[in-house]
Amino acid sequence: MDTYDESVKFLGQMFMVGFRGQTIDEHHWLHRDIAERNLGGVLLFDRNIDRSVQNFDSMESLQHLTGKLQEISDSLLFIAVDQEGGAVCRLKKCDGFPEICGAADMAAGGSEVTQRHAAKIAETLSAGGINLNFAPVVDMAINKENPIIAKFGRSFGPDADTVVTMSKIFINEHHQCGIGCCLKHFPGHGSAGQDSHKGFVDVTHCWKQEELIPFQRLIEHGFCDGVMTAHLVHTGLEPAGIPATLSWAVLTGLLRERLGFTGVIFSDDLQMRAITNGWTYREAVQKAVLAGVDVLVVGNNLGFQDNALKEGVNAVLELIDNGKIDEHRVQQSIQKIRQFKERIKGALPWNSSQPTA
Repeated sequence: MDTYDESVKFLGQMFMVGFRGQTIDEHHWLHRDIAERNLGGVLLFDRNIDRSVQNFDSMESLQHLTGKLQEISDSLLFIAVDQEGGAVCRLKKCDGFPEICGAADMAAGGSEVTQRHAAKIAETLSAGGINLNFAPVVDMAINKENPIIAKFGRSFGPDADTVVTMSKIFINEHHQCGIGCCLKHFPGHGSAGQDSHKGFVDVTHCWKQEELIPFQRLIEHGFCDGVMTAHLVHTGLEPAGIPATLSWAVLTGLLRERLGFTGVIFSDDLQMRAITNGWTYREAVQKAVLAGVDVLVVGNNLGFQDNALKEGVNAVLELIDNGKIDEHRVQQSIQKIRQFKERIKGALPWNSSQPTA
């Protein structure tokens, strides 16, 4: 199937991809995906995994790239990065960007330090043409030996009240600059003992119910930007033993219906080994959409796949054609994405007035 007529172009909004290069022209595959296939968003990286420059190495190169990307698109593109501060910063000091401390250090300094660093992040992203930050991390640092969260100081701490307080400050500073946020990683990565970038991670016996509290309280506070899934397995939440990203019980049953989240659900990168070791790309896209994911993220940093949008859209069309998913469900995703983009443009308020479940 290779269908890209007007009746299905909206499906492109459900994908966010990364690419390699500091600029694109009309012959680049990404140009085609944006101009002809209605790609919803682009994820940027400063460096490839081999440490070579992937997309930008200065404010000037970043501004040039983001300006070109938006120029190609008929509608607002999500242009996203992971700019948490500390160990996870795509806009680095070595490239001339402000130095930002990590979440653990922000929290240790209190509300004023958190506000100052969050404001610096948001102002820098805005100046660079970025409108979505895959942050803050609201995972609780329950396991001090966690190799991907606590080890790098990415959490505001082990206490839910602190995580919520600092996250609100972080989010508010971004909203003041017209930048959306994405809480991660649902339903909580802080207790895990392994890294899902590298493979299968089971948190069935270490995950704690309290890890939902930051998500729950922020949603109750009206947060309706984005939530990113975790590629974690919890057989208590999902008896089939599949990652949360692919689980209807976790994403729709728990996040949507129980916690009442009305915003956009983003998958974590579908190229991470916790997914690729068990499913083909087509299978992962279909299972994620059936689970409730609205935007499927393909970073093209861990691997490379220039046909991710085409093959992904065909996978979703196959679900619709085979009657495995109602087209109305897909339209709901498109509407949530549209509303998020309207918030970024300032046409809708950031916080939802809709009561949570």
